[in-house]
Amino acid sequence: MIFLENLRSRLESYKPKIKELYEVFDIENSKERVEELHNKAAEPGFWDDLETSQKVLQETRTLEGRIEKYDKLTQSAEDIEVMLEMAAEEDDESMTADIEQELDSLAAQVDALTLASLLTGEYDKNNAILNFHSGAGGTEAQDWNEMLYRMYTRWGEAHGFKVNVLDVLEGSEAGLQSASIAIEGENAYGYLKGEAGIHRLVRVSPFDSQGRRHTSFAAVDVMPDLPEDVDIDIRPEDIEMQVYRSSGAGGQHINKTSSAVRLIHKPTGIVAACQTQRSQFQNRDYAMRMLKAKLLEIKLQQNLEKIEDIKGVQKEIAWGSQIRSYVFMPYQLVKDHRTDYETANIGAVMDGDIDGFINAYLKSLSLGNLKDEDVRE
Repeated sequence: MIFLENLRSRLESYKPKIKELYEVFDIENSKERVEELHNKAAEPGFWDDLETSQKVLQETRTLEGRIEKYDKLTQSAEDIEVMLEMAAEEDDESMTADIEQELDSLAAQVDALTLASLLTGEYDKNNAILNFHSGAGGTEAQDWNEMLYRMYTRWGEAHGFKVNVLDVLEGSEAGLQSASIAIEGENAYGYLKGEAGIHRLVRVSPFDSQGRRHTSFAAVDVMPDLPEDVDIDIRPEDIEMQVYRSSGAGGQHINKTSSAVRLIHKPTGIVAACQTQRSQFQNRDYAMRMLKAKLLEIKLQQNLEKIEDIKGVQKEIAWGSQIRSYVFMPYQLVKDHRTDYETANIGAVMDGDIDGFINAYLKSLSLGNLKDEDVRE
């Protein structure tokens, strides 16, 4: 039966890749490490040190998630093997469609894990911090900024990541002037690092009574959430600290005191703010982590020796420097200008379905198809 032999041949082609992924993700040692972490969590007094316990739980979740994905992959391959055997025994060609569907699903799982294996950068496995900034254009640009904020929040939630709001500055009429969120989970930064840049929107503005078409811009910064032991030398005299009263969601405590903190790195003008922690000290600590992450990112991009050497890091949020365009009118299309990946399903994209863009960027990056300036953006 030729149709079964073709399907079996396709399944066999995936087995070497599955075996390679077992080695790449070090599944055997990961399982041993999970057992060690479970034993540690069961020790008396484990919760006395909240910071350490949270790190243990984070590592446990990361490893268990990796093992679960691999186990699901191998189970899918085994299930297809069984289906092929049943079809052969019963000489049943009607199972062909189901087997092909399962093979397509297996291929998608293999591709997803293979893509994750490409994330070998120093900070790729870290949590990600995203900053959103509206460009020129007032309410229209601020509304677009909020749409992007929602898009990445939806993406994080759909992938099982934890999304924490760090700072929100609402627009005067609608939308957001700026916002910061942390997306926590394995490889969050690795997946999202290519999303950094300027995003362009073309649509008929709901804020224009004459129904004219508008072009708006917003910038997305993506930084790795750095471990506390990462040494970034920032001179105290280069930091200006501003304290203000928090606003927006965050609990009843949030508006009672001026606990929100904004840090300004005076030599570069880079700003980091946090308002969602319970004390001024905690907000300052988180804002400093964000500031260090941004400065380190720029330092690495510019191949500099010292933080003090950073110059000209501000980029105009305007025409000509966008990485992606989102066109609502006169047609519907989202296109990435670095990889040429595009889709007409703009509704799904705005609901967080951006995996196609992320995958295309990472694949191009691994193949060296992106220009240096594209990577820096």
